[in-house]
Amino acid sequence: METGGQVVLEELGIAPDVERVYRALLGRPHTTAAVLAGALDRSRHEVGRGLATLVELGLAIRSDDATFVAAPPAIALGALLNERRDGLRLVEQALATMAEEHRAAMTGRDIGELIEVVTGVDAVRHRFHQVQQAASRELRMFVTAPFVAVPPGENRAEAAAVDRGVAIRVVLDTAVLAEPGAVEEAEDSLRNGLQVRVVDVLPIKLVIADAELALVPLGLGGGPGAVLLQRSGLLAALDALFESTWRHAYPLVLPDHADDPDGAPLGPDRPEAGPTALDRQVLSLMLAGVSDQAVASQLGLSLRTVQRRLRHLQDLAGVRSRIQLGWYAARHGWA
Repeated sequence: METGGQVVLEELGIAPDVERVYRALLGRPHTTAAVLAGALDRSRHEVGRGLATLVELGLAIRSDDATFVAAPPAIALGALLNERRDGLRLVEQALATMAEEHRAAMTGRDIGELIEVVTGVDAVRHRFHQVQQAASRELRMFVTAPFVAVPPGENRAEAAAVDRGVAIRVVLDTAVLAEPGAVEEAEDSLRNGLQVRVVDVLPIKLVIADAELALVPLGLGGGPGAVLLQRSGLLAALDALFESTWRHAYPLVLPDHADDPDGAPLGPDRPEAGPTALDRQVLSLMLAGVSDQAVASQLGLSLRTVQRRLRHLQDLAGVRSRIQLGWYAARHGWA
């Protein structure tokens, strides 16, 4: 059927034109191919083919008088859905078996057989999505600027991983947060359940799936490239590098808008008992190492406003420096 104009039964092997016939039939009990053809503005022959397919799939019943009635979706589609789930479970079992066979076969093999060099933007993007799709438990990433193969907002595999229940931890370097729209995207990631932390500088870009696969994008002489690693000592080293970096990175958190929904500016008519939601955003980015100018750009503020809000926070905390402000903020849950 269609949800918000999107055809969705293709996932069950039902073609869009057949789905449209089924949807039209749902609202017209005991109708003919001619009536459906007029309702759908399709030829009677085309609608007839769709009806024949629906009958074959058990989604419609044909009466002796050449009229058709739709089978109840909960029953007919539920049966198809269960068949597809059973098939996917068999595939999962086969995949687990093949993965074990592959690991056993790779034991003791030459390191060259555990490494694949990928060249070209399209090939790197394809492998990047594949590694994320392979994760069943956890994805870990280092994200650095600039973006070459996968620009911000175009990583569809990440959202799919979240839907599968995959835990995702991401470390950004501060240069990423200076990119246009980066703070907004980081906040969206936090809302979707990702854990995000920040460090000053990262040595490499990286994505690790379940400690089984890793992709390391590299700038090669002939253009964009990457190295795909299977489980090995080198992958174990990258695993340890991620965990060490993660422990020392600064965690990003969503600003709390509950007590300050509009982030109204400070002023003589607004006495403040504590930091506003916007103050917390400014403070969070400052503690992550983002420059005042980059904070202003990301939040749509002037540089003077950012600096004024930080000075006001120092006054609220009763401290004289930003280092002291960071210490106070951590102790009192400001960021």
